[in-house]
Amino acid sequence: MISTKVIVSRKWLEPVPVINGKKMPASDWPKYRRYCWVVRWYETNGKRRGKLFDKKRQAEKFAFEMQELANIGKQDDPEKISLKRFTAEHKKVMVKQVSDKTIVSQLRVLRLLSDFLGENKILPKITPRDAESFIAHRLKQNLSLATINHDIRTLKRVFNLAIEPRGYLREGTNPFGKIKQRKLTPKTIKYLGVTEYKALINACPRLWWKAFLSVAYCCGLRKNEILNLTWSDIDFINQMLHVRAKEEGEQILKWESKNHENRTVPMPDETAQYLNNFQAESLKGFPYIFITPERVEHICHLNKKGQWSGVKDVKNNILRDFGVIRTKAGVTKCNIHDLRRSAITNWSQALPIQVVQQFAGHSNITTTRKYYLAVRPEDIKRASDFMNSLLEEKVNQD
Repeated sequence: MISTKVIVSRKWLEPVPVINGKKMPASDWPKYRRYCWVVRWYETNGKRRGKLFDKKRQAEKFAFEMQELANIGKQDDPEKISLKRFTAEHKKVMVKQVSDKTIVSQLRVLRLLSDFLGENKILPKITPRDAESFIAHRLKQNLSLATINHDIRTLKRVFNLAIEPRGYLREGTNPFGKIKQRKLTPKTIKYLGVTEYKALINACPRLWWKAFLSVAYCCGLRKNEILNLTWSDIDFINQMLHVRAKEEGEQILKWESKNHENRTVPMPDETAQYLNNFQAESLKGFPYIFITPERVEHICHLNKKGQWSGVKDVKNNILRDFGVIRTKAGVTKCNIHDLRRSAITNWSQALPIQVVQQFAGHSNITTTRKYYLAVRPEDIKRASDFMNSLLEEKVNQD
């Protein structure tokens, strides 16, 4: 890739200051002129290349890595691979690196890109213009901006993998690297108050649903985290609930949480009581709380035949049945995940943000932070009461 020594030097970002008609001495430039660091090198074809860095340490690290590549004689041109071959390879190598849903999502977008550019398109020949054209094509299909932004994030991630570790693209040549996500007004967080939660509980046709909804609303678990709970995950004595990865075993399905980390969440009295009552009527010795033995047996059978995917729900029709409960309860349109969002919003009223992040299982605290900005009905009422009292006080003073 490189034919000469890699050089690290300053790149000045503004002209030389002039003092009393004379240019400032070069020895004083670092003190008074803004600059960054640049790594420069020449490829074997004579083309000059460079990359900018804010800090010298970053530049020197990159220069060292580039020099190592030159020393071992790495070729200029990466291996040529078509979109079709890259997609097939990606499907194989990503197994167990990310969740099944993530793999399905990445393959879906890669196939859409292949349909647009042609499956025989060579990766290094995909340009930023091709990337922009693909996104414009997707926008013409009247898709939501959320879907478009998901496609951009997914392709940016996949093509980064084509650079490192696979080496099909050079550093800095990700065609989606500089494609910006479309601005999207964030949706207002749907918050369910205790009254709405109680209405849902009262509308539940059986104890299974009462326990399920209580874990969602009071413990803030995701739908699949609830469905994959086992009785060993419940600590009735200390009233805690453990979200833990499961290794495949007898009557146990392999499973991992979204952020691939175990966590412990407090469990209120009401949730513990629902679970305790449900345990009394459950099959003794069977590990799962919310999945039936028949369903586990069916999934294991499909898994052995290679016909089961982690993308599928371990329980059928759960969204449909929740819709029936919501309608019966007279609760405004919401989904199961809104119960989790409400739990996190409730925690945020009383707990430090890092604790809420841990309970919620968020890998990024930015995700948690938006729940601190969620507005509850009582917050609106409190603000209104404050303004009313403020205005009345002003009138009385006048």
